[in-house]
Amino acid sequence: MEFSHRKVVVVGLGATGKATALFLQEKGAQLTVSEVRGKEALEPVISTLSSQGIAVETGGHRLETFLRAELIVVSPGVPLDSAPLRAAAERGIEIISEIELASRSIHTPLIAVTGTNGKTTTVNLIAEIFRASGKKIFLGGNVGTPLIEYVRDGEAADYLIIEISSFQLEGIRAFKPFISVLLNIDYDHLDRYASYEDYIAAKARIFMNQSAREYAVLNADDPEVQKLSSAINATTLYFSCGKEVPQGISSRDNYLYYHNGTGTTRFTLAPLYLKGIHNLHNIMAATVVSTLCGCPQQSIEHTIEHFKGLPHRLELFQETRNIKFYDDSKATNVGSVVRALEALEPPLILIAGGKDKGGSYRPLRPLIKDKVKVLILLGEAKEKMYQELSSLTHTLLADTFEEAVKQSLQHASPGDTVLLSPACSSFDMFKNYEERGETFKTLINTLT
Repeated sequence: MEFSHRKVVVVGLGATGKATALFLQEKGAQLTVSEVRGKEALEPVISTLSSQGIAVETGGHRLETFLRAELIVVSPGVPLDSAPLRAAAERGIEIISEIELASRSIHTPLIAVTGTNGKTTTVNLIAEIFRASGKKIFLGGNVGTPLIEYVRDGEAADYLIIEISSFQLEGIRAFKPFISVLLNIDYDHLDRYASYEDYIAAKARIFMNQSAREYAVLNADDPEVQKLSSAINATTLYFSCGKEVPQGISSRDNYLYYHNGTGTTRFTLAPLYLKGIHNLHNIMAATVVSTLCGCPQQSIEHTIEHFKGLPHRLELFQETRNIKFYDDSKATNVGSVVRALEALEPPLILIAGGKDKGGSYRPLRPLIKDKVKVLILLGEAKEKMYQELSSLTHTLLADTFEEAVKQSLQHASPGDTVLLSPACSSFDMFKNYEERGETFKTLINTLT
């Protein structure tokens, strides 16, 4: 794709926006970066870009900048329905996401994983299996390193393994993975989308350019995922904990059975570090992908056996006086908390709350009633959560995060489990879920 002297606007100045801007500048584009935040918060990044001759506009998006563009590249956090982008679209100006931009320069087989929950765990497990199999990989996308960095670096990999969010998928046009994985669909990001159906439609875009030469790996246990299967043109494989599948993988009696249409391979499941049915789904999806790409069975089994998961995802980080402490700060939606509560044995003390993302907390009600001894709520969402959940168990409100942790310790007895699983984003109190999880660990380690 030719960028020399082409007028391009990059929207958003996070890690993705910065990498995109540097790539386009190297390609000779007439580049402007537009950022809604003020200059003070971005001084180091602005200095880096300015030293490369890149114009940066901060403090809001200027309509005239967008309307002068020939191409607009949008970072994941930027809604496509913002007024300047709508005006540009009406003028016929091409608007794409960074993964679309990167994919136009990539010929390496690309494995793309999306879903409401489990994306990061799954791509990291796939990456570990591939490394153990001697394959050179690039791991990135929504998980950390932007895909455009792979293009900039010019390094050769055997496979690209990328995590993709619905936000990134909104801006694709020709993006076509070799293997697409859809782990699950649950209520999330309803503060961004007009409806649940719009969110599902964004996820489904991952399959839109695939043909029978590519593969789609789907969760056969998820009803919303299954509704999409009939419209997918790719060769489809499934994973399921509850039933046999004609092509794909199923579980039974501590084994995984991979069916390829002509025969069956049995994988041994040693005792797993990862808890919960949702993590078994992640493991099965990773096994299907790895098998399709020729990874040896021994490498797959060995990696699964020793894979301990990632921080802040139902992470058992301390056990004191026979009380277990789990950091599940990555649980930023209701579906994630449901999976955490399903995976753990009662009695539980649950710390939840934060910045509300839209939707109802009612799906938590049966599990809270059956398993949660004390519910501690905090953050902007605490009053809404209190209204929907407080009748089910002893419920406390906390004004600060430290107060919530202290309350959990006051009510914890030997045999209990204290679980941070917020069902909300962290942005009312913290920079991100990682900071929230690390603060939780520090407070528990200090106070116990």
